[in-house]
Amino acid sequence: MATTTPVAPAGTPSRSAARAERKRRLGPLGVLTHATLAIWTLLVMVPIIWTFLASVKSEDEIFGAAWSLPSTLHWDNFARAWEQARIGQYMLNSVIIVSFSTFGTMLIGSMAAYVLARYPFRGNRVIYMVFVAGMAFPFFLALSPLFFVVQNMGSVPVIGPFIGLNTYAGTILVYIAYSMPFTIFFLSAFFRTLPTGVAEAAMVDGASHTRVFFQIMLPMAKPGIISITIFNILGQWNQYQKPLILLQDREKWVLTQGIADISTAAGYDADWAALFAALTLAILPMLVVYTVFQRQIQSGLTAGALK
Repeated sequence: MATTTPVAPAGTPSRSAARAERKRRLGPLGVLTHATLAIWTLLVMVPIIWTFLASVKSEDEIFGAAWSLPSTLHWDNFARAWEQARIGQYMLNSVIIVSFSTFGTMLIGSMAAYVLARYPFRGNRVIYMVFVAGMAFPFFLALSPLFFVVQNMGSVPVIGPFIGLNTYAGTILVYIAYSMPFTIFFLSAFFRTLPTGVAEAAMVDGASHTRVFFQIMLPMAKPGIISITIFNILGQWNQYQKPLILLQDREKWVLTQGIADISTAAGYDADWAALFAALTLAILPMLVVYTVFQRQIQSGLTAGALK
């Protein structure tokens, strides 16, 4: 049976011609943009790769041959960081706090954003602007008031011991509060782009506002929900100032506090290899999360514009 080779229709440019056309349209500004992005990629990737290499080197290699490959992989650096420096306990604390705070942020933030975006009422714009203004408020100005507020929360009868200083719940509430402005700002803009026809049809069929939100609007907003969830996880995982004033009990420390403690101790016992191993353990989970959900993040950021 004879086979035929598909022939491009007349007037269709070849791949080389299309590539040349793209280069022509790129122009000097496009070339400069790509060069800047390449330089920025190197500035970001080189320190990360160097940290990964240093985490499996001996201390003599770190200071004597900083840019060379390790002669032997010293996995015991991770063992010392995990056990002696208690990075395992700090990572568990971080996972607990970030998991509950992200869930609370997304649950409360998505509902608030939906109401502000889809239900007109008196004061709607004022409430929205108050949340947006929270994004511009420097956290450092609230360090002292925040400490005393959480400390006073610990004196509340019955629930005080669970939401005061050195508690998971108190830290989680603060994380949720400080993540709320950006979450509402982002999701409000996204909910405004969603079509209203499906929700109106469900209301006509007798669905409640709660059911419309959870079963119709929330699934439709999945790209935006995933994007802001990843941003909240990254931001809360890397927090240092908030847990520094809220978690003074060493048993409740999060990962960033543990790494800072290793860095301070390294000035005396020079266990730099364990420090870089701890940094690697802190970087890898977030790197994996962003790599796995990269496409969802990009689609969530562009979905509102495309709609």
